[in-house]
Amino acid sequence: MNKLYYIAFLLVAGLLFTACGDDDEACSAQPNLSVDQAQLVKDVEAIDTYLQENNITATEMENGLRYVINASGEGSNPNICNSVTVNYVGKLMSNGSVFDKSSNPVTFPLSALITGWQIGIPLIASGGEVTLYIPSVYAYGSRGSGSIPPNANLIFDIDLLEVK
Repeated sequence: MNKLYYIAFLLVAGLLFTACGDDDEACSAQPNLSVDQAQLVKDVEAIDTYLQENNITATEMENGLRYVINASGEGSNPNICNSVTVNYVGKLMSNGSVFDKSSNPVTFPLSALITGWQIGIPLIASGGEVTLYIPSVYAYGSRGSGSIPPNANLIFDIDLLEVK
């Protein structure tokens, strides 16, 4: 019986180890982009209007995310299996109010972050800086979170300090 538990443990450990390997297909997978398409259309229209009214030239992605790379950084870009150390400021696009910011560098597994960060952070390498204009459907959606109201489009200024 103990031998069976030992074999089961080794199988589970092996699966976990291979699932987290940098060469695994999961590490090159794209974030889940299945979202409320009607809300995404509204979000993108609002973001594009904001960018136009504020004379901001952002790169448009087909998925609706808009971004400005302020510094591309050096080295390799992160993927979903990496952890990233960042400084950031998060603002509501509707009124510019800051809802969150790091006072010190903070490290997160990229896979644990909102979809907008999963899409946007891999656009830069360590040392890079990006401003992301994130549709609500790639952030907190119709549920909101804390001081972030439902269906809020967000702006994040992110400095990628390190990729682990």
